[in-house]
Amino acid sequence: MNPDLTVDLAGIRLNSPVLLASGCSGYGAEVLEHLDPALVGGIIIKSLTLEPRSGNPPPRLVETPSGLLNSIGLQNIGVDRFLTEKLPGLRGIGIPIIVNAAGASVEEYEEVCARISRASGVAAIELNISCPNVKKGGMQIGADPDLAREAVARARKACRLPLIVKLSPNVTDITVIALAAISAGADALSLTNTFQGMAINVETGRPVLSTVFGGLSGPAIKPLALRCVWQVAEKVKVPIVGLGGIMTGEDAAEFMLAGATAVAVGTANLIDPAAATRITGELSAYLVRRGLSAVRDLVGAAHSR
Repeated sequence: MNPDLTVDLAGIRLNSPVLLASGCSGYGAEVLEHLDPALVGGIIIKSLTLEPRSGNPPPRLVETPSGLLNSIGLQNIGVDRFLTEKLPGLRGIGIPIIVNAAGASVEEYEEVCARISRASGVAAIELNISCPNVKKGGMQIGADPDLAREAVARARKACRLPLIVKLSPNVTDITVIALAAISAGADALSLTNTFQGMAINVETGRPVLSTVFGGLSGPAIKPLALRCVWQVAEKVKVPIVGLGGIMTGEDAAEFMLAGATAVAVGTANLIDPAAATRITGELSAYLVRRGLSAVRDLVGAAHSR
């Protein structure tokens, strides 16, 4: 008998705890031809802002040992074009569509969330208060508990959908920001976003990225992201989406044992667009090997040992 992979994420029923992370699956349609939607929990759409953004100038991607530095800068077509041009094609695929909302101010977060909330076919909003490679908003809001609380409160007021707040690891104590977000109305938390880093071309003697710093993702950050999930799970009761370097079903199991209800696969999609379905299968096989009948039995189990 196959294990039960269903989980409840802030009132959203997922057929699998494995989600496609924001930023590495485009607007959804780009990756759907490579995988079976029935075998993943849902898709988190790349960050959307009020107006279209061209992002940062190149170079804005560079590989590092066991990781990837990016400085995309929230390039996107804008929330209105997504809702009219992209969202209709995603309705009816049978899995939840979660839209990532970003902004340069708390007012922009509020307006983007309001527009997404009025659309049909969206299951939840992931509020991105943690982007490390934009000049305004993003990391400044996600690093200040008062600004984070205000941004979440305004988004909560504008939003009728479940609100998942994506946190930055580039802070002194991530639990302080987590508690601020929950106090303002977050239904769940997503952690973590990328870790700030850089690379230098030793031949030119100059930073590789045009913005100097970028966000590090991939297997290199998994131990750090796992620590963040553990710390936050010790302090909060809301569901957590864990992400950061998940490449295998065993990686997903680690995040769930640390306290995540669901996980999101990001950089792995750039290597293998079908990674999420493979990881779901590996997670199921892990449960069988452990003699567990439901993936829910993993959530937070490491804390009780």
